[in-house]
Amino acid sequence: MLALLSLLPGLEGVDIMDLIIYVIFIFISMAIFTLFGQRIQVWRLLSQVKASVHKLKMMRDEGRRIAIEALEELGADGDGVAREVDRFIEHFAIEPESMDPAGVVWKLERILDVREQKFLDEVRRIAPEASDDEVHNLEGLLEAALALNVLYKVVRHYYLLGKKTASLYIIAQLQMLMPLIMKAARAYADALVAFRDGQPIGDGIGALVAAKLMHGRPIKQIAKDTVVAEVELDGRLAYVVKAEGPGAKVGKPGEAVKKLLEELEGVRAVIFIDAAVKLEGEKTGEVVDGIGVAIGGPGVEKFKVEEISLKHKVPFYSILIKVDISEAISPMKKEVVEAADEAVSRLKELIGEVTEEGDKVIIVGVGNTMGIGQ
Repeated sequence: MLALLSLLPGLEGVDIMDLIIYVIFIFISMAIFTLFGQRIQVWRLLSQVKASVHKLKMMRDEGRRIAIEALEELGADGDGVAREVDRFIEHFAIEPESMDPAGVVWKLERILDVREQKFLDEVRRIAPEASDDEVHNLEGLLEAALALNVLYKVVRHYYLLGKKTASLYIIAQLQMLMPLIMKAARAYADALVAFRDGQPIGDGIGALVAAKLMHGRPIKQIAKDTVVAEVELDGRLAYVVKAEGPGAKVGKPGEAVKKLLEELEGVRAVIFIDAAVKLEGEKTGEVVDGIGVAIGGPGVEKFKVEEISLKHKVPFYSILIKVDISEAISPMKKEVVEAADEAVSRLKELIGEVTEEGDKVIIVGVGNTMGIGQ
């Protein structure tokens, strides 16, 4: 057979021993890749994921360090604060049972309210010298540290599970998701600095627009951590709603809209202003129109507005400012700040299109109002 191979075009005059070695090498290589190819691929993917797990651990540890330092600056006990932070970032909330979905929204709201109050009470106990706004900022800081801890532990779990089982499918899926996971982790890492310093974040653009409209007007509290002001806007009476700043609060915009619709007569439109996650390739700060209730989060506040809309038949409009998911929880960029004026102009145009002079409208600036007053 080797003699016949040596007669093939291009192999004339080739030494028979070199040809034997070459054929043996080919067969050995095929055998190795047949028997160990998948394992080699698993080892390669594991090394890539391991590097990402290490980076996540560094981010988690940095978040823990920033939280400890911020709490110590506001009077926390230096000996026990590290233990308290470690306990805090291990907190979890159990979702309500949804086997019978009737009333599940109100159960979820109750769990979220208790969770928020528990976190705020924990911060007040750890840092007794902190003001109310500082308490809310610290709570947001600890939430970001908690999110980094969860990301790290979940990724580590699947990494170790894939390593233990040598499952190519587990490791391959994790490796393919790692760019998105790391992007989210970097966003939370940026959020740590913003919450520590009380800087406005991208998610607060809706609150910023509302603050521009209500600045200098008398305000009153209409729901928990939520204020409203009456503003004359191009011949219309506008009720402008936002979370009460400048602490890191999101308030209850759905509850506020529900109360206003029940108390007021003749409301012709409700307009929501909020940040929206943009797609890749879209411009940060782009202002677009929408229909419906633009309230993010777990959906409780959105549900309240949609429920009351069935009774009052008031149309809902939205003005959205596009931001990247990482920009939503990191310090507000210049492009987003500049978009606030454009959103105000578009708001006035929309009011002119859907209402008439003398009508009442409700304007809701949705989002985290950290660093943004009234």
